[in-house]
Amino acid sequence: MFKFQQEMDSRQKHILIVDDILDNCWMLQTFLEMEGYKVKIAKDGYEALDAIASHPPALVLLDMMMPGITGLEVAARIRENRKLPFIPIVMLTAWENLSESSDYNSKIDGLITKPIDFEQLFAKVEYFLSAHPQEYAKAS
Repeated sequence: MFKFQQEMDSRQKHILIVDDILDNCWMLQTFLEMEGYKVKIAKDGYEALDAIASHPPALVLLDMMMPGITGLEVAARIRENRKLPFIPIVMLTAWENLSESSDYNSKIDGLITKPIDFEQLFAKVEYFLSAHPQEYAKAS
């Protein structure tokens, strides 16, 4: 396989999990790695933004409620950075009223409520990693 194709294949499976509760990160990492995905963890929004800037993942699984900056603020900063490729963002939250937020539809591409239904998680991960960005990209 050509080196370029190998790099594309690894990017297509690279997922960044962002959650301030490390047990949540490790649980998600374990299940996703068992399915063959490469996973990185960020413990807060600032660490996530640094990781995304240095090595953009194919998908971000982003907790909503974190100290410092919220998941929606992280999503907004990702979307505002024109140097980044389009990255699908799936919000992970126990907050049932997220869809009432004005920023909800313009910043994220999917939502999974906690406690996490792993069948739903795997379905969304597979969808976003196999679909072409134009199929689910939001208009800016």
